[in-house]
Amino acid sequence: MSATSVVSPIQAGTWAIDPAHSTVGFSVKHLMVSKVRGKFDTFSGTITVAQDGTPSVAAEIDVTSINTGNDQRDGHIRSADFFDAEKYPKATFVSTGVRPDGDDYVLTGDFTLKGVTKPVELELEFNGVNPGMGHGPVAGFEAKTVINRKDFGIDIEMPLEGGGVVVGDKITITLEIEAGLQA
Repeated sequence: MSATSVVSPIQAGTWAIDPAHSTVGFSVKHLMVSKVRGKFDTFSGTITVAQDGTPSVAAEIDVTSINTGNDQRDGHIRSADFFDAEKYPKATFVSTGVRPDGDDYVLTGDFTLKGVTKPVELELEFNGVNPGMGHGPVAGFEAKTVINRKDFGIDIEMPLEGGGVVVGDKITITLEIEAGLQA
């Protein structure tokens, strides 16, 4: 953790991401005028809070589980043109620190996609803790970051006849996470 790390607002222990109540989504500019949105159907992760309150996050995304609502597009994104999912089926995130940012936080970490690891910063909002529904407490978070696909070796060029490109370079990743405290 960095020198500006914070004490977690959730109790010590391991909190597992609940994929049934969480979403890992993204959006990217399409044809320079609109956005394609999608999500990953399979992912996992934990938030580990040490006894001193220092949090850390580790997560994994199955990139083969991409779902944009269009099977043909999803197949193309899995191909070597984009994710090369046969060779690189997982994306990972491992936190390196967290710091306050007003009422919210900035979560820093190393993101690996298509075999390339780069540092990223996520704007993080803590939504609170609920006692849960008989299975222990749950905590909620929302996070967002913007990455450049070319930084991760996804450098396909698809120019348009009149100028511009089919797919933008900037990808907005959005996370809506519910995590449950493990016994």
